[in-house]
Amino acid sequence: MIPLRSTERIYSPATVTASLIAVNVVIFLYQATLPANALDIFVRQWGIVPDHLFLPSLFTSMFLHGGWLHLLGNMLYLWVFGRNVEDLIGSGRFLLFYLLCGLASAVVHVIFNAYSRVPTIGASGAIAGVMGAYLVKFPKARIVTLVTVFLFITTMEIPAAFLLVFWFAIQFFSGFGSLGEADYSGGGTAWFAHIGGFLVGMLLIRMFPPRRRWRAWYMEEE
Repeated sequence: MIPLRSTERIYSPATVTASLIAVNVVIFLYQATLPANALDIFVRQWGIVPDHLFLPSLFTSMFLHGGWLHLLGNMLYLWVFGRNVEDLIGSGRFLLFYLLCGLASAVVHVIFNAYSRVPTIGASGAIAGVMGAYLVKFPKARIVTLVTVFLFITTMEIPAAFLLVFWFAIQFFSGFGSLGEADYSGGGTAWFAHIGGFLVGMLLIRMFPPRRRWRAWYMEEE
């Protein structure tokens, strides 16, 4: 299932969401210009390596990606879910919310992978926080999603709550299923960054009240 867009209305331009996407793309294009050895050094310097943690990497890692599919997948999810959350709480507060979710997800990853020597990069922890916020604030929304049905590709409107809970369940069981793995030098998915980001987003969004027009809209709906 690939989410394409939310059916929820948007009242203002998603300037921060679009800017975050642009920054991630520009940095990835810079990565693409580096020779293999230089890229490896760059990723190890600015990605999260829990076994010898460089604190600024908790921030910088969320702007690095490991390939085009990694980048495009993350940016698609940010665009689909980020615009409504930004519209809800305002651009400045959305940026703060996004960065806090990214930092929190990085800390959770380090806690559960304290001896890992693998550089961890990507915006997925911060985006997971945005998805958690979306679940809390737009539980009745529907997401236009690309799906495969009996080898045919089509689009369907899927309840956001189902899509997001299903996504979180995959992260949760995959993350805790990986705890018994003892390989600290191999690659993999930062499951606990996703889990931590999602849960932090669900909790943190409650500290960011909606803008006035949204409060009025909520009152009309009640």
